[in-house]
Amino acid sequence: MPAEHTVHVVYDETVTRSLALLLESRAYHVTTYETPSAFLQSARRITPGCALIDLEMPGMAGMELLARLLQQNAEFPVIAISVQGDAQSAVRAMKAGAIDFIDRPFSGEALLHAVEAAFLRIGYTRASRETADAVRRVTRLSPRERAVLAALILGKANKVIASDLGISIRTVELHRGRMMVRLGVRQFAQAIRLAVLARIDS
Repeated sequence: MPAEHTVHVVYDETVTRSLALLLESRAYHVTTYETPSAFLQSARRITPGCALIDLEMPGMAGMELLARLLQQNAEFPVIAISVQGDAQSAVRAMKAGAIDFIDRPFSGEALLHAVEAAFLRIGYTRASRETADAVRRVTRLSPRERAVLAALILGKANKVIASDLGISIRTVELHRGRMMVRLGVRQFAQAIRLAVLARIDS
């Protein structure tokens, strides 16, 4: 399991160990926190992953913790766990930033399913950000630079591109150089990756 598949458990210490054993049995990395305050203090520098938060822990209220994580723009999904399994509590938790809500007592399978869904969400979010960044970079290109990039994706040589576009090989090379600068990359493979993400060839 990659290091970023870390589950941060902010839960009552009497059941933290059993939760950790359950998650570790599925090869997740587990980090536990004794109090909501300890987790909040670490939130900006912890390993990316998802968090399991018991809303009824002593000290800082669970809803307050969710709200403060939201204010910090914490970039990991939070699964809220509460003994108050009513719809109103679930809605409040979701509005406060949780992506899922589990009421106690819960089954191990229900918990594992929620954690798996959280990591799928991380993957989709990361992919969406990368695609958005690629589109943003590609829009910097001039029409001719974009045409050159599209041709290069197809594996065309500079000579062929020059003939297709009615320009000199030297001009193709100039467009290619400016294209790399506008995309903010040094290696051509990186330019190809951005073009594919931005669907420049579609």
